[in-house]
Order: sequence, then C-alpha cells, then structure tokens
Amino acid sequence: MSVEGVPASAGAPLAEALVAVIRAHAAELSAIDGAIGDGDHGVNMTKGFGMAADRIGSRQVSVSEALQIIADTLLADIGGAMGPLYGTFLGEMAAASAGTDVIDASTVEGMLDRGVDAVLELGGARVGDKTLIDVLVPARAAFRHSRASGATMDQALAAMAEAAERGKESTRDLVAMIGRASRLGERSRGTLDAGAVSCSLLLGAFAQTLRGAITPPAERHRADRSAAQPESRPQATG
Repeated sequence: MSVEGVPASAGAPLAEALVAVIRAHAAELSAIDGAIGDGDHGVNMTKGFGMAADRIGSRQVSVSEALQIIADTLLADIGGAMGPLYGTFLGEMAAASAGTDVIDASTVEGMLDRGVDAVLELGGARVGDKTLIDVLVPARAAFRHSRASGATMDQALAAMAEAAERGKESTRDLVAMIGRASRLGERSRGTLDAGAVSCSLLLGAFAQTLRGAITPPAERHRADRSAAQPESRPQATG
C-alpha cells in the first residue's frame, strides 16, 4: 500500500537546511557554550557543517548520502565531544534511510531509533544530565506517540520538533552531569546546554524540510510516470 512520504532523492535540500540553521545560529551557540563551557560550539559546528556542504557541492544526493557525508565530516574533522556524537547520530540515520525510494513515517521512526540509541550508548548520558539527550529522547518519544495515535507524517514531525524545543528549554533548570560543564555543579543551573540547543535546531530543520517535501502517493506516482516518459518531439511536416 502506498503511503505519504518524501522522495529519498531530496538529500540536497535537507543538507542545505541543516547547514543553514547552524550557520544562522553560530554566534548564539558559542555564546551559550561560553557560559558553562569553552565557547567554541558554534565555531566547530559551523566549520563541520560548512565542510560537509562543500563536499556535497551541487550534486544531487539522496537523504542517506547527504546525512552520511555530514556524519563522515563531523567524525573526521571536528574534535571534542560533539563531532563524534553528531557524527554517530547522523551516520546511523543515514544507514536507516539507505536503499529506499521514499522516506515515510516508518523510515523516519527507524532513523530516530538508530540514531538516538547509538548516541545513548556512545555518550553514556541520560535524560536529566543536561545534554543533547534531553532533546533527542523526548523528540523520538513524541514522534512515536504521534504515529501510534494515528497522526499523519506531517503531524508526527511537528510533534517531534515541538518536543525537541521543550527538551532544549528543560536544560535551563538542570545541573550538568556530563562533560566540562559538570565541574561547575550547581553553577551550571540557569543556562541552556549548547548541545541541546544545536540538537533542537537540527531536528527542527529536519522536520521542517521533510514536512515541506511530503508528497501524497498519487501525486508522487504521477511525477514518477512523467519522468519515465520519453520527451515528445514535434512531427515534421512536409
């Protein structure tokens, strides 16, 4: 049975959206990080996503390919904790979306499952530790709950983005338990976690891009048929 979804070939616009949101908030991310960390989160994220954008260039890539290029770049070229965490997250999402023609709600749920589980295993953080986990876990839960309640893909993506935003805001009142900020103890309370902020931005851009590209099955099939038909040529008259 055909379902609504996003063409898997839509990797370029997704990559552009992820890169753009990081670039647009680079100064904010570094300022937030500077309050309880070393202040380079925005710089490092902008560097990594910018390098990935250069590597994609003007190529038409699939969603899986785009995410894998970003993941490989972050893993290879960005130091600190966030390169491995985001590289692992996006790499697992890439693997979960490989080999499909359509990114539907089931595919997105699989992408979130693999990505979130991998970050949980890699970093050792849990909800409440004032990290990006405070965004990822509720965002995945919201998507799952929406699907189980009969929501459309569009509605489930919207719920995911809203939960990510709430998760980000929740870190303001938490005490950092992981990383450099954990040394501050109670003094880390009252500020947002920079990783949670960037994670919320990325999930929001991911959701917005997919929501804008969702194609009903009938429309997608018409487009596929049109693309498959040979171009008609005018008949010669004499």
